Amino acid sequence: MAEGQIRKAISGFYYVEADGELIQCKGRGVFRNRGISPLVGDFVTYVPDGENDATITVVHERRNELVRPPIANVDQALLVFSMVEPAFSLHLLDRFLVVVESFGIEPVICLTKKDLAQEAERSIVEEAAAYYEKMGYDVIRTFIADESLFETLKPYLKEKTTVLAGQSGVGKSTLLNTMLPELELRTGEISDALGRGKHTTRHVELHEVAGGLVADTPGFSSLDFDHIEKEELPHYFIDFDEVSADCKFRGCLHLKEPKCAVKDKVEAGDIPRHRYDHYLQFMQEITDRKPRYDKND
Repeated sequence: MAEGQIRKAISGFYYVEADGELIQCKGRGVFRNRGISPLVGDFVTYVPDGENDATITVVHERRNELVRPPIANVDQALLVFSMVEPAFSLHLLDRFLVVVESFGIEPVICLTKKDLAQEAERSIVEEAAAYYEKMGYDVIRTFIADESLFETLKPYLKEKTTVLAGQSGVGKSTLLNTMLPELELRTGEISDALGRGKHTTRHVELHEVAGGLVADTPGFSSLDFDHIEKEELPHYFIDFDEVSADCKFRGCLHLKEPKCAVKDKVEAGDIPRHRYDHYLQFMQEITDRKPRYDKND
């Protein structure tokens, strides 16, 4: 038996990296009976079966796993947002941050198309970006034909497994082309009618980049909160979490409770109103969802 990591999965075969080689593996039949499906990013044990073929026998415990894209053991998400074309959306950024935080994945915000934005547009985005940096999030700014981008990204990618995520058309394929020119990914064109791009990437594969791994994937196509309970949501707004210890009630949800430190910070202007408004919207979405029932009940 040997161990390695699944780097790509195509047509029922799993390609496991071990000692610098890719071993073509099949999943053990018993996995299907147990409802276990190996994912790209999984660390596995396999049994060789021929010169370059093997069978996966054990999928090791995962730190996290995503459904869309199907990938496991992600360390970091590079959240790609354009300043314009499509327009910068604070609502969507906060939504991405909540989902990423809920999986225990470290977010890095990357703002693209700085060169296409008018001064007024850049000013609005930069004002918002300054607050996210104050919270502790790293924010990278880039533009078309930015020759220094790869050097800027290198320290973030080292020794981490990174997923790119963001609206279609914001420049994810352009970023991947910068990091891995041999991929030659087609850059999506913006749809004027929809205000968003066309999907240009399809399957999941991990590529070695700058001492780390980067997933060539659309990334987080599902941004719902089905896996988040209302009591958990405040923790995924990290600026709320920092001041919640000053709330009068332990476990304060920052809704109608008296002497809520978060609401006081919002009223004082220390927490932007848009953050609290988005929090209320997300909380309502979680509260309104239909309860899930176990099919075995």
